[in-house]
Amino acid sequence: MERYEEIEKTITKSYRKEIWKRFIQGISEFQMVNEGDKIAVCISGGKDSFLMAKCFQELKRHRKVNFDVEFIVMNPRL
Repeated sequence: MERYEEIEKTITKSYRKEIWKRFIQGISEFQMVNEGDKIAVCISGGKDSFLMAKCFQELKRHRKVNFDVEFIVMNPRL
């Protein structure tokens, strides 16, 4: 198993309650993702933005609502 596959399993299994469940609750409670939405996730290189990107990638993979997600990379040091 490759390293990124291990990380994916860790997010969805080991941290399901702390990260994934809270992410899904926020998305649902505030109706943040709707049919046909196009969502941009900015990746700055830190662990928080990478985790957010991974959560949206997993949401797209498993959600029944059709939406697009784009990942934007930025350099905060400019």
